[in-house]
Amino acid sequence: MSGLWKALTQTYMVMAGLPFIPFLIVYAIGVVRGMEKKKAIRLSMDVTNVFLIGIVAALLSKLSGSSFGFYFILLVMLIGAGLLGNAQNRIRGKIDPYKIVRAIWRLSFFAMALLYVLLMSLQLILPSSANS
Repeated sequence: MSGLWKALTQTYMVMAGLPFIPFLIVYAIGVVRGMEKKKAIRLSMDVTNVFLIGIVAALLSKLSGSSFGFYFILLVMLIGAGLLGNAQNRIRGKIDPYKIVRAIWRLSFFAMALLYVLLMSLQLILPSSANS
């Protein structure tokens, strides 16, 4: 069982380190199975977001020197869900939890992709300037 867990964690680390790989894999599988391209892209975004959250949390934790990265991301997502729920309640008089979760998940994909690019760039730049 230990070997299986180790293989799973190593696979996750590779996929999180290069999040475009799971995006392309899920997209290709979706298109090959006959899924519409728009649906395949959305499914790819949803799956890739799991890996993006992991790598961005690790990069934030490494940059800040604490282990608060994942909890910070979770906190921002929960605040966003609360704000969207409040807006839904004011406009419609009721909330739709499914729409809120879907909206937060998809918005977090774009935020995590942007943060991934920025933090990975910082990660590549800072050690090289510290060595000089």
